Amino acid sequence: MQNKGSYYLTTAIAYTSGKPHIGNNYEVVLADSIARYKRKEGYEVFFQTGTDEHGQKIEIKAQEAGVTPKEYVDRVAGEIRGLCDLLNISYDKFIRTTDASHERQVQKMFKRFYDQGDIYKGSYEGMYCTPCESFWTELQLVDGKCPDCGREVKPAKEEAYFFRMSKYTDRLIQYINEHPEFIQPVSRKNEMMNNFLLPGLQDLCLSRTSFRWGIPVDFDDRHVVYVWFDALTNYITGIGYDADGDSSEQYKKLWPADLHLVGKDIIRFHTIYWPIFLMALGEPLPKQIFGHPWLMMNGGKMSKSKGNVIYADDLVEFFGVDAVRYYVLHETPYENDGNVTWELIAEKTNADLANTLGNLVNRTVSMSNKYFGGIVENKDVRLSENDRAIDEDLKNTVTGAYGQCQAQMESLRVADALTEIFGIFKRCNKYIDETEPWVLGKEKDSDPAKGGRLATVLYNLVESILIGASLLEPFMPETSGKIASQLGAELREFDMLGRFGLYPNGNRVTDKPEILFARLDMKEVEKREAEIAEAQKAETAEKAGGQEENGEGQPVVDLEAKPEITYEDFAKLQFQVGEIIACEAVPKSKKLLCSQVKIGSQVKQIVSGIKAHYSPEEMVGKKVMVLVNLKPAVLAGVKSEGMLLCAEDQEGNLALMTPEKAMPAGAEIC
Repeated sequence: MQNKGSYYLTTAIAYTSGKPHIGNNYEVVLADSIARYKRKEGYEVFFQTGTDEHGQKIEIKAQEAGVTPKEYVDRVAGEIRGLCDLLNISYDKFIRTTDASHERQVQKMFKRFYDQGDIYKGSYEGMYCTPCESFWTELQLVDGKCPDCGREVKPAKEEAYFFRMSKYTDRLIQYINEHPEFIQPVSRKNEMMNNFLLPGLQDLCLSRTSFRWGIPVDFDDRHVVYVWFDALTNYITGIGYDADGDSSEQYKKLWPADLHLVGKDIIRFHTIYWPIFLMALGEPLPKQIFGHPWLMMNGGKMSKSKGNVIYADDLVEFFGVDAVRYYVLHETPYENDGNVTWELIAEKTNADLANTLGNLVNRTVSMSNKYFGGIVENKDVRLSENDRAIDEDLKNTVTGAYGQCQAQMESLRVADALTEIFGIFKRCNKYIDETEPWVLGKEKDSDPAKGGRLATVLYNLVESILIGASLLEPFMPETSGKIASQLGAELREFDMLGRFGLYPNGNRVTDKPEILFARLDMKEVEKREAEIAEAQKAETAEKAGGQEENGEGQPVVDLEAKPEITYEDFAKLQFQVGEIIACEAVPKSKKLLCSQVKIGSQVKQIVSGIKAHYSPEEMVGKKVMVLVNLKPAVLAGVKSEGMLLCAEDQEGNLALMTPEKAMPAGAEIC
């Protein structure tokens, strides 16, 4: 493979406030697939990830845990790195913002900004979101909450250093207009231009004095560096940047980065603040910043406080690492959010991995052993023009897949690239149906021509599977290696994938084929999911004080209090009485019911995860409480236009909320 030069790829570094869920881990799996793909294309890839370890939120978390901030981040950073290793992430460097080399460069950059007049001392008074470590004005708030995360903000006033963002705004706007590839997808670019840059940037608070867990400003020890400046600079400090001009050869080779891969929720920091910091340093901007979508759970963003999280280690333990990698990569589109549940992973594993891929490999290896003692030979026999046409169509599909996949990867459409690869395996299964090797096998001893045709068919299958496995390696590395081993061959470099017929004649497949992916029993999936959910509930209950009894011996449930809301907040929610006039189970779902709910003169379709507690027949005729103006969502392929209100006890049992007295459908709940 020809050396195509260097390729520098980064993820956003993970914040060490707690254990990341699978939605957080999606980004590093996505980045890993791109890094591995680029390596197979011939690039010298440097892939950096790591942890963001300073800030007020971490200081608070450490206090709550009764440890020092450094002890706290050491534990969480180890957990984050362990999850990367578990998911088979091929990073070249794992940076921590508590690394001494990083901290020193941050101090030097801060001082340089001050010396050249880019920052000045002032005071800040406004609203602060601790989870996001972000300051906001009243006008920037949405319904009085943080516009990024929707959580509570608190008034803050303190002395701070500020960065003169307006000094570089016009230059950044010009750069973005002249480099349309800089921010992807285009929708993210439009959002940044229209919502932030064009209206004008305010100067950015670049230091804090109200807490101590941060990198000290070395010429003013009352201040610590703002966590976002600290975090963003890891992309250059990690490869040897030096603010005094003595940067390493590695930095000179790798910078500017080819790709920053970040979540869409932090695109503002990476496409506005970070480029401006680089301009102030006199350094080139990264070539591209991609704001990827989220991996959701049942249409909602995962949140430990809401109890709707799935962790990678739980999934890998049950499904295996490559099944998890395949699901999160294939089911999160280029620009739209993906959705994950245990049930969906199981269904995808059975359909694509067990049936389409695993069964194909097993049948091919088994037939090669059954009919030819494991020897694979291309006899180049076709018994008819139809045979010739079928063979050519297979070869064209297989040899054309790399070009199709490459086009998708160039635009970072990883899910679509995987679809192209699995097109090879689906075509192979169709080829088996077309050629009927079991029929040829019955007559191969009595009819040498049919024996030759059977050998040709099996050769074509082995060759096609090996090409597909080679192309699949960046996404499912363990599985690809297992396939190549069963075929008695090595995975190929990408520049060999456009040629058909390179599998050596007379080579032997394994005589002990192994099942790559066994079909999953959905009841076992449900059982394991329930066990993990129960353990998570127990942990949450322990932290929240658990379930106690009131004075009459009746159980009560204490929940962690949510932030107070105003009457105006409550008034935005529209609750009405609804009458369920029809209900049915959602196909292929073990949890969901789809109800037609009459509300006044309208009928709304509402999907609810209550199948374990109510049958469709029980639902019909019930008067229920409905949140009417909830934004529609698609659950398991079915549109839902509201929410039925339920009560839930500590054991997870649900009960629909119903009016105490007879009320007409549509009556307002206030």
